[in-house]
Formats: sequence, C-alpha cells, structure tokens
Amino acid sequence: MVQLHQALPLVERQHALIEEIRARSPRFVPGRTLAERTGTSQRTVERDVVRMIEAGLPIEVRRGPGGGYRLGSPAARETLVLTAGEIAALVASLVAVGPYTSATAQSVLAKLLHTFTTPAE
Repeated sequence: MVQLHQALPLVERQHALIEEIRARSPRFVPGRTLAERTGTSQRTVERDVVRMIEAGLPIEVRRGPGGGYRLGSPAARETLVLTAGEIAALVASLVAVGPYTSATAQSVLAKLLHTFTTPAE
C-alpha cells in the first residue's frame, strides 16, 4: 500500500515509464534505458512494471539480449464510456496528486470536467 505522500512521485514515475515505452512501441526498451530516462534504478523500473502489469496494463517483458519492455498489441479501440461516478473518481484522483504536474494531466482533467459538467442530451 502506497502512502499518500509517496503517491505523487510514483504516479509521475509510472506515467514517465508508460510514455517512454509507448513512444518506442513496438520496439522493446531495455530496463537500463528506462532507468536512465526516469532517474531511477533498474530494480525500481522492474517493480513499477510489475505493479502496472498487475493493474492490467499490457506490457510485454522479454529477458536477455534485445529484451526489455514494450506495450502489447493494442486491441481495437472502442469508445470509452464512463459513468458520472467513474468520472468523479478520476477527477478526485487527479486533484489529489496535483493536476498541474504535467500537460497530459491538465488535458485529461479538463476533458473529464467538461464531460462531468456538460448536461446529458
């Protein structure tokens, strides 16, 4: 269980890992490269990747030469439909960790708030 004061660095680091892996997809990214790019150790990268895989993120792991991490093949993208309660949970989470930590966090918060505050037709 992560304590609240530990959440922000964890969220920022995992966001950076996902973005680094996504940007190089479909190639595998070595753990050493991810550690350098996120300013952590390879062991921290390994622990973060395990946590993200356990949460359901489709990250493939290949050991040995030419190995590393990459995102699994994307399934056909469907339109995402969220309930008002799900949007509220995401907004609360973003507000708790600080929506101004990245441009991406600001963007998604703005979209969620727009969806949340726009009357249904």
